[in-house]
Amino acid sequence: MSLELRSVTKRVGVEMHVHETSLALEPGGFNVLLGATNAGKSSLIRLMSGLEKPTSGTVWMDGQNVTGMSPQKRNISLVHQFFVNYPHLSVFENIASPLRVAGVPKSEIAGRVEEAADILQLRPMLNRRPQELSGGQQQRTALARAIVKESKAVFLDEPLANLDYKLREELRDQLPDLFAGRGAIVVYATSEPSEALLLGGHTALVHEGRITQFGPTAQAYRTPGNLASAQVFSDPPINVAPVTKEGDRFRLNGAVSWAATGDAAGLADGPYTVGIRPHHVTPTPPRDPAVPVTGMVLITELSGSESVAHFALGDQNWVSLSAGVHPYTLGQAHEFHMIPQACLYFAPDGALAAKGTAHG
Repeated sequence: MSLELRSVTKRVGVEMHVHETSLALEPGGFNVLLGATNAGKSSLIRLMSGLEKPTSGTVWMDGQNVTGMSPQKRNISLVHQFFVNYPHLSVFENIASPLRVAGVPKSEIAGRVEEAADILQLRPMLNRRPQELSGGQQQRTALARAIVKESKAVFLDEPLANLDYKLREELRDQLPDLFAGRGAIVVYATSEPSEALLLGGHTALVHEGRITQFGPTAQAYRTPGNLASAQVFSDPPINVAPVTKEGDRFRLNGAVSWAATGDAAGLADGPYTVGIRPHHVTPTPPRDPAVPVTGMVLITELSGSESVAHFALGDQNWVSLSAGVHPYTLGQAHEFHMIPQACLYFAPDGALAAKGTAHG
């Protein structure tokens, strides 16, 4: 099974929801669409699944042009973030519904439904109605319906977004195993970089209706091809600032400088944009060599196990993310410690120019 977009665009009125996009997906592992809200993830899923027809370009499945073909004829499954179950049917009948539509013999339906129910721990609930289930159980039912159908392609559009934290963690861990070995294309849309990293597979970074990068998830995270990709794959947002390379040093805001090492040492003198993820900007000196930067604390967020501080560094707003609880005073200057070896350097056109040896 393969799925390919060839020069696909989607325009709604005067707005371009998806700019010209070519993308080839293969079965085995997850294909994650990662991007902020309204970045274009759902639009891409609607084009891939046949819910919408592209303004231009074509969609191919298994070497066949399926542009304009209905979702029913494509043999796909789609799970949204909202629980879509038939309220008048039992859990068993909800899971069995695509099999009945497909004309699967009754003798085979029960076995396939029970197998899917066992995978998702739904067997005790098979005789219940959706309104008798918790939110997590309802979403499990929707996932079971997608599994039992044995579709060629499964589209999961932020399926865990409306679940509580514990249920999200539990289902997120199970999802790769649920679809492993089924030979289907699995496309999973999310706005959370941490979720993409946990799911693994391949990730397409989506920004303002464009795919800025596609490849193995860990590679896309460690080596973003451009500044837009780095910004998509960072939560809290990656810290950026203009810097200048002069000889063997980088200078930030005139007062802060550090040695250019590794690949960065070979860059030509001139202006660049430095990017560094918040967990490499710490409130206390780290083990790695670091450069002190001082900024006025603007906002703090304490989650119990982590401390987040937003601070002004010159004209830029930066973020520090660190383990534990750290004391900050709003409106006062605080010294932070930036790890130069974790920096990314971007050329004036946004392309990645070099990265530090400890980036990650």
